[in-house]
Amino acid sequence: MKFFGKSFLAVQLIAGLLFVTSVQALTVEQIRKMPDLTPEKFASLFSDFKFRFHDEVQDFQTFLSSKSGDCDDYATLAAEILSERGYTPRLIAVRMKGETHVVCYIQETGSYLDYNFRKDAKKLVPSSHVLTDIARSVADSFSKDWIATYEFTFSKREKVKRLVNQIIYPRQNPA
Repeated sequence: MKFFGKSFLAVQLIAGLLFVTSVQALTVEQIRKMPDLTPEKFASLFSDFKFRFHDEVQDFQTFLSSKSGDCDDYATLAAEILSERGYTPRLIAVRMKGETHVVCYIQETGSYLDYNFRKDAKKLVPSSHVLTDIARSVADSFSKDWIATYEFTFSKREKVKRLVNQIIYPRQNPA
């Protein structure tokens, strides 16, 4: 019985160490150094992240170590990392009644990364590159109409968003 107890304890210890290693947060540098990183592989790194809204974009490492954040955090990190890999990311904000959502469109894949789809089997959402098409697709995923859409850049160093393009949805019936 003593032997079984020690063996069982050893198995539990090893399993515990494996669990700690598997849930340990990645660093920005580890993601940067991943071989053959594609938008889909990038998206798969976030399947266990929790949604937590922040007024401002979090520091990338804070986002990764806390394993929680929002669409801004995810999209800006995706744009930063994937642009270093030769992809052409576009940060798109879509305003809807009562809500704004940010995605990272990748020109080369004809799709966007959406934090809301990080747990899905298909992590990239196909879309044309046209800003209004992206806005419509995002708004449809919320079962809402879009009001305005913006393309912007984000400076990690300055923590500033800069507007590149905007489209305000034309009213159908003037009031």
